[in-house]
Amino acid sequence: MVTERGSVELVDVTKRYGDVTAVDKINLEIHAGEFLSLLGPSGCGKTTTLRMLAGFEQPDEGFIRISGQYVQGVPPYKRDVNTVFQHYALFPHMTVAENVAYGLRQKGVNKSEIATRVTEALDMVQMSKLADRKPRQMSGGQQQRVAIVRALAVEPEVLLLDEITSSLDPELVAEVLDVVRELKSSGMTIVLATHEMGFARDSSDVVCVLDGGRIVEQGPPSQVLANPQSERAKAFLQRIIASGRL
Repeated sequence: MVTERGSVELVDVTKRYGDVTAVDKINLEIHAGEFLSLLGPSGCGKTTTLRMLAGFEQPDEGFIRISGQYVQGVPPYKRDVNTVFQHYALFPHMTVAENVAYGLRQKGVNKSEIATRVTEALDMVQMSKLADRKPRQMSGGQQQRVAIVRALAVEPEVLLLDEITSSLDPELVAEVLDVVRELKSSGMTIVLATHEMGFARDSSDVVCVLDGGRIVEQGPPSQVLANPQSERAKAFLQRIIASGRL
Protein backbone atom coordinates (compact mmCIF):
# COMPACT_ATOMS: atom_id res chain seq x y z
CA MET A 1 0.00 0.00 0.00
CA VAL A 2 1.34 3.44 -0.94
CA THR A 3 0.38 6.24 1.47
CA GLU A 4 2.61 9.21 0.57
CA ARG A 5 0.87 12.49 -0.15
CA GLY A 6 0.26 12.40 -3.88
CA SER A 7 0.28 8.61 -4.10
CA VAL A 8 -2.45 6.73 -5.94
CA GLU A 9 -3.67 3.19 -5.47
CA LEU A 10 -6.34 1.24 -7.34
CA VAL A 11 -7.29 -2.18 -6.01
CA ASP A 12 -9.45 -4.55 -8.09
CA VAL A 13 -11.19 -1.54 -9.63
CA THR A 14 -14.01 -2.41 -12.04
CA LYS A 15 -16.39 -0.12 -13.92
CA ARG A 16 -19.32 -1.28 -16.03
CA TYR A 17 -21.70 0.56 -18.32
CA GLY A 18 -24.63 -1.79 -18.77
CA ASP A 19 -23.27 -4.98 -20.30
CA VAL A 20 -19.91 -3.38 -21.17
CA THR A 21 -17.02 -3.71 -18.73
CA ALA A 22 -14.92 -0.60 -19.38
CA VAL A 23 -12.37 -1.29 -16.63
CA ASP A 24 -11.84 -4.83 -15.40
CA LYS A 25 -10.17 -5.46 -12.01
CA ILE A 26 -7.32 -2.97 -12.42
CA ASN A 27 -4.60 -3.01 -9.76
CA LEU A 28 -2.17 -0.11 -9.89
CA GLU A 29 0.16 1.73 -7.51
CA ILE A 30 1.57 5.15 -8.38
CA HIS A 31 4.11 6.66 -6.01
CA ALA A 32 4.15 10.35 -5.17
CA GLY A 33 5.96 12.36 -7.83
CA GLU A 34 5.81 9.63 -10.49
CA PHE A 35 4.88 10.36 -14.09
CA LEU A 36 2.77 7.47 -15.37
CA SER A 37 1.39 7.15 -18.89
CA LEU A 38 -1.64 5.04 -19.75
CA LEU A 39 -1.36 3.63 -23.26
CA GLY A 40 -3.61 1.45 -25.36
CA PRO A 41 -6.11 1.45 -28.22
CA SER A 42 -9.23 3.60 -28.17
CA GLY A 43 -11.83 2.12 -25.85
CA CYS A 44 -9.29 0.28 -23.71
CA GLY A 45 -10.27 2.02 -20.44
CA LYS A 46 -7.78 4.88 -20.16
CA THR A 47 -10.30 7.71 -19.88
CA THR A 48 -12.62 5.73 -17.60
CA THR A 49 -9.71 5.10 -15.25
CA LEU A 50 -8.91 8.81 -15.13
CA ARG A 51 -12.56 9.70 -14.57
CA MET A 52 -12.69 7.38 -11.56
CA LEU A 53 -9.51 8.90 -10.13
CA ALA A 54 -11.00 12.37 -10.61
CA GLY A 55 -14.32 11.40 -9.01
CA PHE A 56 -16.49 11.88 -12.10
CA GLU A 57 -17.27 8.15 -12.04
CA GLN A 58 -17.41 5.67 -9.15
CA PRO A 59 -16.09 2.09 -9.31
CA ASP A 60 -18.66 -0.70 -9.30
CA GLU A 61 -16.13 -2.91 -7.51
CA GLY A 62 -12.80 -2.37 -5.78
CA PHE A 63 -11.53 0.84 -4.24
CA ILE A 64 -9.25 3.81 -4.86
CA ARG A 65 -6.94 5.55 -2.39
CA ILE A 66 -5.31 8.92 -3.01
CA SER A 67 -2.64 10.02 -0.56
CA GLY A 68 -3.60 6.99 1.52
CA GLN A 69 -7.26 8.07 1.83
CA TYR A 70 -10.24 6.16 0.46
CA VAL A 71 -12.09 8.37 -2.02
CA GLN A 72 -15.26 6.41 -2.75
CA GLY A 73 -18.13 8.85 -2.90
CA VAL A 74 -15.84 11.89 -2.53
CA PRO A 75 -16.83 14.47 -5.19
CA PRO A 76 -14.20 15.85 -7.60
CA TYR A 77 -13.97 19.25 -5.91
CA LYS A 78 -13.07 17.63 -2.58
CA ARG A 79 -10.26 15.50 -4.03
CA ASP A 80 -6.69 16.79 -4.17
CA VAL A 81 -6.77 16.06 -7.88
CA ASN A 82 -7.27 18.18 -10.97
CA THR A 83 -7.93 17.15 -14.55
CA VAL A 84 -7.08 18.61 -17.95
CA PHE A 85 -9.40 17.37 -20.68
CA GLN A 86 -8.82 16.95 -24.40
CA HIS A 87 -11.32 19.70 -25.29
CA TYR A 88 -9.86 22.44 -23.06
CA ALA A 89 -13.12 23.10 -21.13
CA LEU A 90 -12.29 26.79 -20.69
CA PHE A 91 -15.05 29.23 -19.83
CA PRO A 92 -15.59 31.14 -23.10
CA HIS A 93 -16.92 34.30 -21.42
CA MET A 94 -13.87 34.62 -19.15
CA THR A 95 -10.43 35.98 -19.96
CA VAL A 96 -7.33 33.82 -19.62
CA ALA A 97 -6.59 35.31 -16.20
CA GLU A 98 -10.18 34.79 -15.05
CA ASN A 99 -10.12 31.16 -16.18
CA VAL A 100 -6.94 30.51 -14.21
CA ALA A 101 -8.34 32.31 -11.16
CA TYR A 102 -11.64 30.42 -11.17
CA GLY A 103 -10.54 27.40 -9.15
CA LEU A 104 -8.71 29.56 -6.65
CA ARG A 105 -11.86 31.62 -6.04
CA GLN A 106 -13.85 28.42 -5.55
CA LYS A 107 -11.35 27.37 -2.88
CA GLY A 108 -11.70 30.69 -1.05
CA VAL A 109 -8.17 31.96 -1.70
CA ASN A 110 -7.88 35.67 -0.93
CA LYS A 111 -7.76 38.16 -3.80
CA SER A 112 -4.14 39.24 -3.40
CA GLU A 113 -2.91 35.65 -3.38
CA ILE A 114 -5.08 34.81 -6.38
CA ALA A 115 -3.47 37.65 -8.35
CA THR A 116 0.02 36.41 -7.45
CA ARG A 117 -0.69 32.79 -8.27
CA VAL A 118 -2.37 33.63 -11.58
CA THR A 119 0.65 35.71 -12.63
CA GLU A 120 3.06 32.94 -11.61
CA ALA A 121 1.02 30.31 -13.45
CA LEU A 122 0.85 32.30 -16.69
CA ASP A 123 4.56 33.12 -16.49
CA MET A 124 5.24 29.39 -16.32
CA VAL A 125 3.87 28.92 -19.84
CA GLN A 126 4.92 32.31 -21.25
CA MET A 127 1.33 33.51 -21.54
CA SER A 128 1.24 36.59 -19.31
CA LYS A 129 0.83 38.84 -22.35
CA LEU A 130 -2.39 37.01 -23.22
CA ALA A 131 -3.98 37.36 -19.77
CA ASP A 132 -6.80 39.61 -21.03
CA ARG A 133 -7.73 37.54 -24.08
CA LYS A 134 -10.78 35.32 -24.37
CA PRO A 135 -10.38 31.67 -25.42
CA ARG A 136 -11.79 32.36 -28.92
CA GLN A 137 -8.88 34.74 -29.53
CA MET A 138 -6.26 32.03 -29.07
CA SER A 139 -5.00 28.96 -30.91
CA GLY A 140 -5.88 25.47 -29.73
CA GLY A 141 -2.37 25.02 -28.35
CA GLN A 142 -2.62 28.23 -26.35
CA GLN A 143 -6.01 27.23 -24.99
CA GLN A 144 -4.70 23.87 -23.87
CA ARG A 145 -1.75 25.54 -22.13
CA VAL A 146 -4.23 27.75 -20.27
CA ALA A 147 -6.22 24.66 -19.27
CA ILE A 148 -3.04 23.11 -17.87
CA VAL A 149 -2.05 26.14 -15.82
CA ARG A 150 -5.63 26.53 -14.58
CA ALA A 151 -5.36 23.00 -13.21
CA LEU A 152 -1.94 23.71 -11.70
CA ALA A 153 -2.93 26.99 -10.05
CA VAL A 154 -4.89 25.20 -7.31
CA GLU A 155 -1.75 23.13 -6.53
CA PRO A 156 -3.22 19.63 -6.69
CA GLU A 157 -1.23 16.66 -5.45
CA VAL A 158 -2.24 14.65 -8.54
CA LEU A 159 -2.65 15.99 -12.08
CA LEU A 160 -4.66 13.95 -14.59
CA LEU A 161 -4.15 14.62 -18.31
CA ASP A 162 -6.68 13.03 -20.65
CA GLU A 163 -5.56 12.89 -24.30
CA ILE A 164 -4.66 16.56 -24.11
CA THR A 165 -3.18 16.71 -27.62
CA SER A 166 -5.83 14.74 -29.50
CA SER A 167 -7.80 17.85 -30.54
CA LEU A 168 -4.75 19.80 -31.69
CA ASP A 169 -3.24 20.27 -35.11
CA PRO A 170 0.12 18.47 -35.37
CA GLU A 171 2.13 21.70 -35.28
CA LEU A 172 0.56 22.64 -31.93
CA VAL A 173 1.18 19.32 -30.19
CA ALA A 174 4.83 20.05 -29.41
CA GLU A 175 4.13 23.29 -27.55
CA VAL A 176 1.66 21.57 -25.21
CA LEU A 177 3.93 18.58 -24.62
CA ASP A 178 6.79 20.96 -23.79
CA VAL A 179 4.68 22.32 -20.93
CA VAL A 180 3.96 18.82 -19.63
CA ARG A 181 7.64 17.91 -19.91
CA GLU A 182 8.53 20.83 -17.67
CA LEU A 183 6.01 19.68 -15.06
CA LYS A 184 7.89 16.44 -14.52
CA SER A 185 10.44 18.21 -12.33
CA SER A 186 7.72 19.78 -10.14
CA GLY A 187 7.34 16.79 -7.84
CA MET A 188 3.65 16.47 -8.71
CA THR A 189 2.16 13.06 -9.45
CA ILE A 190 1.07 13.03 -13.11
CA VAL A 191 -1.12 10.46 -14.85
CA LEU A 192 -1.34 10.91 -18.61
CA ALA A 193 -3.64 9.04 -20.99
CA THR A 194 -2.12 9.46 -24.42
CA HIS A 195 -1.54 8.21 -27.94
CA GLU A 196 1.73 10.19 -28.11
CA MET A 197 3.94 7.14 -27.85
CA GLY A 198 7.27 8.88 -28.37
CA PHE A 199 6.47 11.37 -25.62
CA ALA A 200 5.42 8.59 -23.25
CA ARG A 201 8.64 6.73 -23.98
CA ASP A 202 10.86 9.75 -23.36
CA SER A 203 9.06 11.38 -20.41
CA SER A 204 7.35 8.72 -18.30
CA ASP A 205 8.71 6.95 -15.25
CA VAL A 206 6.22 4.13 -15.76
CA VAL A 207 3.92 3.15 -18.62
CA CYS A 208 0.86 0.90 -18.47
CA VAL A 209 -0.60 -0.68 -21.58
CA LEU A 210 -4.36 -1.29 -21.29
CA ASP A 211 -6.44 -3.51 -23.52
CA GLY A 212 -10.03 -4.58 -22.96
CA GLY A 213 -10.15 -2.69 -19.68
CA ARG A 214 -7.19 -4.56 -18.20
CA ILE A 215 -3.53 -3.72 -17.64
CA VAL A 216 -1.68 -6.10 -19.95
CA GLU A 217 1.83 -4.66 -19.45
CA GLN A 218 3.40 -2.31 -16.92
CA GLY A 219 6.92 -1.08 -16.18
CA PRO A 220 9.64 1.36 -17.24
CA PRO A 221 9.07 2.63 -20.80
CA SER A 222 12.46 1.31 -21.93
CA GLN A 223 11.33 -2.19 -20.96
CA VAL A 224 7.66 -2.16 -21.94
CA LEU A 225 7.97 -0.37 -25.27
CA ALA A 226 11.15 -2.08 -26.41
CA ASN A 227 10.48 -5.60 -25.14
CA PRO A 228 6.83 -6.22 -24.22
CA GLN A 229 6.10 -9.61 -22.70
CA SER A 230 2.35 -10.03 -23.15
CA GLU A 231 0.90 -10.92 -26.54
CA ARG A 232 -1.74 -8.18 -26.32
CA ALA A 233 0.87 -5.50 -25.60
CA LYS A 234 3.03 -6.82 -28.46
CA ALA A 235 0.09 -6.64 -30.87
CA PHE A 236 -0.76 -3.07 -29.84
CA LEU A 237 2.83 -1.86 -30.12
CA GLN A 238 3.32 -3.56 -33.48
CA ARG A 239 0.35 -1.58 -34.81
CA ILE A 240 1.87 1.64 -33.41
CA ILE A 241 5.27 0.92 -34.97
CA ALA A 242 3.62 0.10 -38.31
CA SER A 243 1.82 3.47 -38.20
CA GLY A 244 5.12 5.31 -37.61
CA ARG A 245 4.10 6.67 -34.20
CA LEU A 246 6.96 5.03 -32.29
